[in-house]
Amino acid sequence: MSDSQWPTPRPLPEGDSVRRRFAVASFSLAVVLGCGTLPAAAAAPADTGRPAPAVNALAAPDIDVTKVRAHLSELSAIAGRNGGNRRSTTQGYRDSVAYVKGRLQAAGYTVTEQPCTSGCTSGAGPNLIAEWPQGDANNVYMFGAHLDGVSAGPGMNDNGSGSAALLENALTLAQQNPAMRNRVRFAWWTDEEQGLNGSEFYVRSLSSTQRSRIRAYYNFDMISSTNGGYFINRITTAAAAPMKAYWDSLGLRPEENTEGAGRSDDYPFQQAGIPTSGYAMGASARKTSAQATKWGGTAGSAYDPCYHRSCDTLTNVNTTGLNRAADGIAYTLWQQAVS
Repeated sequence: MSDSQWPTPRPLPEGDSVRRRFAVASFSLAVVLGCGTLPAAAAAPADTGRPAPAVNALAAPDIDVTKVRAHLSELSAIAGRNGGNRRSTTQGYRDSVAYVKGRLQAAGYTVTEQPCTSGCTSGAGPNLIAEWPQGDANNVYMFGAHLDGVSAGPGMNDNGSGSAALLENALTLAQQNPAMRNRVRFAWWTDEEQGLNGSEFYVRSLSSTQRSRIRAYYNFDMISSTNGGYFINRITTAAAAPMKAYWDSLGLRPEENTEGAGRSDDYPFQQAGIPTSGYAMGASARKTSAQATKWGGTAGSAYDPCYHRSCDTLTNVNTTGLNRAADGIAYTLWQQAVS
């Protein structure tokens, strides 16, 4: 997440491995969870002896967090081979782009590298865009995360976590290959840490018609903070509803992501009038006593004690939080786009 504070008259909010499947009908959400440490979900209705009502079930896959962590390990190794970081202007970033692009192409995606030709730091690498070529192209749901990091360290939580979870969701969609109702587009942004520059360039590059086709943009920035909370960008909006429904089903009682307002790649989309939401677990702000009571962790300490520091390594990853976010991304994607 960028330190940049974008001016706006009214700040806008931004923003364990268990097998689970979901069935959703009208206003009900039934969740089946295996054994584990997650809070209990709502129980299924009792058998009344009457035939069950017909439902339109959407089965969202369980995202394998070990595979998400494998992507993180590769991003860490890339940083290690390139001066210890993946800043947007470095070979570490370009190698990160090559890794994500290669995995997507092998899964069947056509992947576009979009050079940032204005507004980005000199020498910054490209945005990476991949669209699943099924579903209504006039109704696009977009999922994004910034792929660059700061020069101080390898950036495993900020933002290897969002990038890796997004990649595994894209690969899972390709592997499952469900019938699609709407179009899904994935993006990995450049130069976020220097001022949201890559995503800002992308939004500027869209025509008014192209912007109007994007029904919602979902952003994932720092989703494995070790002392983190469960935060949702613009939590009360329609775009956020499936994200909140998923975390509510786990008993997490998520809160608004006030710390991240205007500080990540959802902001340029908001400014363009596109509905936005996303998950985050927090950066340098400090956990309150009430949040520690609700979620565990240490009150009075930063959500991520290694925010923008050299210690943002593979040891700075909250696997439980990462898993819950990755699965919530899949749930949202299936709700919004799968037939």
